[in-house]
Amino acid sequence: MRGWTLVVVALAVGMACTRSSEKTEPSLSPAPKPATFVGSESCGTCHPEQLARWRTSHHARAMEPASETTVLGDFADSALTHSGINAHVFRHDRRFAFSAEGADGALHDFEIAYTFGVDPLQQYLVPFPGGRMQATSFAWDTRRKAEGGQRWFDLHPGEKIPPSDPLHWTGPAGAWNFQCAECHSTDIQKGWRAAESRYETTWAEVSVGCEACHGPGSAHLRWAEGRTGRSRADTPPDSTGNGLVVALRPKQAATWVFDGQAPIAKRRGETESHAELEACGRCHSRRGVIAEPYTYGRPLLDTHLPSLLEPDLYFSDGQIRDEVYEWGSFLQSRMYAAGVTCSDCHEPHSGELRAKGNATCGQCHELAHYDSVSHHHHAVGSAGASCVSCHMPTRVYMGVHARHDHSLRVPRPDLSARLGTPNACQSCHAERTPKWAAETIARWRGNAAAPRVHFAEALDAGRQGRADGEERLAALADDASQPPIARATAVRELAPWLTSRSLPSVERAARDAEPLLRLAAAETAQAVTPERGVALAAPLLRDPVRAVRITAARALAAVPPTLLAASDQLPLADALAEWGASQLANDDRPEAHVNLGALHAQRGEGEAARREYETALRVGPWFVPAYLNLADLERSEGRDGAAGEWLEKALALAPKNADVHLAIGLLRVRERRLQDAEQELRIAAELAPDDAHLTVVYAMALQAAGRASEALALLEALHHRRPGEREPLFALATIAHEAGQPRRARQAADDLLVLVPDDPGAEELARELDEPPVKEPEDRSR
Repeated sequence: MRGWTLVVVALAVGMACTRSSEKTEPSLSPAPKPATFVGSESCGTCHPEQLARWRTSHHARAMEPASETTVLGDFADSALTHSGINAHVFRHDRRFAFSAEGADGALHDFEIAYTFGVDPLQQYLVPFPGGRMQATSFAWDTRRKAEGGQRWFDLHPGEKIPPSDPLHWTGPAGAWNFQCAECHSTDIQKGWRAAESRYETTWAEVSVGCEACHGPGSAHLRWAEGRTGRSRADTPPDSTGNGLVVALRPKQAATWVFDGQAPIAKRRGETESHAELEACGRCHSRRGVIAEPYTYGRPLLDTHLPSLLEPDLYFSDGQIRDEVYEWGSFLQSRMYAAGVTCSDCHEPHSGELRAKGNATCGQCHELAHYDSVSHHHHAVGSAGASCVSCHMPTRVYMGVHARHDHSLRVPRPDLSARLGTPNACQSCHAERTPKWAAETIARWRGNAAAPRVHFAEALDAGRQGRADGEERLAALADDASQPPIARATAVRELAPWLTSRSLPSVERAARDAEPLLRLAAAETAQAVTPERGVALAAPLLRDPVRAVRITAARALAAVPPTLLAASDQLPLADALAEWGASQLANDDRPEAHVNLGALHAQRGEGEAARREYETALRVGPWFVPAYLNLADLERSEGRDGAAGEWLEKALALAPKNADVHLAIGLLRVRERRLQDAEQELRIAAELAPDDAHLTVVYAMALQAAGRASEALALLEALHHRRPGEREPLFALATIAHEAGQPRRARQAADDLLVLVPDDPGAEELARELDEPPVKEPEDRSR
């Protein structure tokens, strides 16, 4: 079974060993009392200016009890439509309510308990049984009327979403406890009670307060009050000596100074600290939780698993595609590489920019040089003269929220012309072509050096299956001048390409100082032989970063113990225990249980796998991978009838899922219903035309049906589109050989040897082609 993504790879705690026999020395002094949360108002006693700024921030209003002052939407009795369903909002006994379709498909009245967000839109939270709160799928546009605001709007316009769909407002996509809570309040404790299938979610402060960034403040408050709380017993160890859990700035923060004639300031001061970006990245990134409760002050990859530049989230040049927030973009920027942090541009307590307009950029980029027609080539005061228009273009999410891309890139319409990526120029000049924009910029540049090769070229080559994909991805992985997040993405995307030519690049990534590269190398270890996987991932079991350790543990979890050195056994057990804990942090989600079940199945533990898959369906009956994995488990145990039942349920949920049709097609092959199998495999290949494996499987079905000519034509078309893919060439050579077409077979084998000259499988194939086929089946192609 193939094709789905395991969100967090983890192992059940019951599979892990612990150091139960290890002796520990008794403590010779009292253990520090854990710091507790005291609330933002307590901080204001000594920091009134910061508190006043915070009160004006979006953080302060991220979530609030619904009241006359916090609710911004117009709840005068009026009708509206959301997700294709007629509804209306109204007031009841000074409370705010609405009538809409519930989880049972019937209309119900729902009372608003909390507001969610403040600008440019506001959603509302509704309490549900089992401790859940659900966010409405309609929102109030809080912008000024002149900007199109002051109206209700649908977050899923043009869609009619039934209650059975996870995107229905009562479904998991709108569940506050899992989806939203961590980043809209302070010290969220999700409190999932699996045995009762309910939440007991709590928070220390309803909004995003001071301690959401600085950590619990009780020890710092005791220190500030001058009590006798400076002993080890009362004040936990910290980096500041004042009880503050998280110091977001070094004691002597860096400054930016202009040096000589250079128009760009340089960083001067303390060694670069990533503490601020790590704290902000917890919420301003696309990521999953791998540790609960959250530990303040730890690196992001110790508590969360952030996304790399995945193709469904980012364009190949790293520009934002889906809702990814700012962290992954900023890591690509020259600003980040130079040591710029979030608060260099944003006042951290209000969240506002340090200055208006281009003056924020002017802190480090001399305005006389950059805020000039000679640089931006637009009329002074026009939109094109704004730094952010060219270097931080926006993309709209949630209907009205225009968010700036924080990669702070130089516009590259030449990449748009070649790769189809967006470019800032066409944000204003929509009627023009990328070619026009590229030529215009080249004319402005004059004799200046042409822009360097962008990492987009390598990522696109790999994703398009080009012949040079492996070479380009390996070169990007090794290029220390490129952003680490782009290099890590290349390492991960090398997995299906790996040969002896590119494996050294992954091995170097596993030793890199950047944790993202080590993380990607640990993931890629699953794509190589067990022996090579051990060599690659075993050292990472001792990595200082949790995300790397648990990913390496997953890669090695099913490796035969005889391949592991004795010295690696205990680190593997420890990392697997952490892996199990990462699953428990997400056990209110079906993904976690599918992950657990998949590893049980991989280790031959069928009943344990079944329990986890069935738990996944109880938690999320809409989650298709659980049905697929259950079907595969039934297949492995010789129960194809039961497998078919699971697959029919999956098909009813996801009739356009290519993996579902693939699984049904393979089941029909086992049942010898070859005509039905061919139909299902054709549908799978058509639903995912760039998935080479699906096309190869369909071609093999055509060959088995005696339609070799159709199979060969299909494979040659795929090879023409994706010349770097190896599997189609294997199939092409084999089918042509068996069809009695030696020249066609030899050409495919030669093409394969060019791609993988030292691959044993390719060499064996070439030798087999020198032998006559065992049988030349009749070609019944129509």
